[in-house]
Amino acid sequence: MGRFKSPGSMQLFLSAHDTICNHFNLQRHLISRQTLYQTRAKAFAEWFEIVAA
Repeated sequence: MGRFKSPGSMQLFLSAHDTICNHFNLQRHLISRQTLYQTRAKAFAEWFEIVAA
């Protein structure tokens, strides 16, 4: 994390990144492909709603 100018800017980035990553991070090896596609489609639909607001 050496490219951040301050610890505060790094923390701001990581807090936003963590929220987004958790929204899309799925345990693909534990679920079927069909469930993965449905869950990912739902996550993208929710994400587009959030971004559009």
